[in-house]
Amino acid sequence: MTPTAVLFPGQGSHTPDMRDLVSSVRPDLLAAAIELVGEDPFARVGESTRFAQPAIFCASLAGWTLLRERVDPIALAGHSLGELTALAAAGALDEHDALRLVTLRGHLMDVSGEASRGGTMLAVLGATPAQAAALAARHDVSVANDNAPGQVVLSGAQQALTAVERDARGTGLRAVALDVSGAFHSPQMRYAVAPFREALKEIRIRDAAIRVWSCATARPFREPADELARALVRPVRWRETMIALAAAGASTFVDAGPGTMLTTLTPYCVPGIAAVSHDRFLADGRLRRRLIGRRRARRS
Repeated sequence: MTPTAVLFPGQGSHTPDMRDLVSSVRPDLLAAAIELVGEDPFARVGESTRFAQPAIFCASLAGWTLLRERVDPIALAGHSLGELTALAAAGALDEHDALRLVTLRGHLMDVSGEASRGGTMLAVLGATPAQAAALAARHDVSVANDNAPGQVVLSGAQQALTAVERDARGTGLRAVALDVSGAFHSPQMRYAVAPFREALKEIRIRDAAIRVWSCATARPFREPADELARALVRPVRWRETMIALAAAGASTFVDAGPGTMLTTLTPYCVPGIAAVSHDRFLADGRLRRRLIGRRRARRS
């Protein structure tokens, strides 16, 4: 009987086969995404955040559709974009309302990046949060993601991050430029906050059937509309979120989305915790039976 948390990834988790999953499991979401975006977002997922976000959202909800009758999680959490997916999975947001929000979010972040004259992100590997914060302060960039011990992502102007890269390497740290289309979770996203907040006011947000942790606060959501809007310019505190979920009792983590980003990060954040992708979980009969047994015991 393993207490389980289900995780939902953000950008960078897309895979070549995720459209096939959505087409077979949630064709309604595929059709809605094409209509909202104006074309098939899966065909251009690597080009821009406005295509990547709805595509990854749909793929993650398709994974959740396969999981939800087979696992009874004690908590859900999402990495950045994945927060909206987690809230939809928990029933706090209607799935199609959430898809509309995700599509708008991707568009607004794209526009905000252009209005800020472009930017990008840089992973600093081997750095402590304090070292990364010092680098950010010296070069006027932002700490965007504290993903795991030794993996902190900075966000800002391209020229500034090039200087960060030289500085980091000079102190023995490894720096890797990320293939992203903007300086996410930084002040460059400020133009997206107000219109996204207004859109959230038009959406009904219900009580969640499963507790959902915010990766911007590392605690359960309290005011989802406000927290989702502010998260656009706040750092992702993923390491702290994983620690908080483990402290709340979760000892197995299942990634509902495409890719392996979150299952890779989890053991670094909370050593000894089992982390599996949704497809591996579904194929692992022994693990699945153990979790189903827990759900049946709770219902009896």
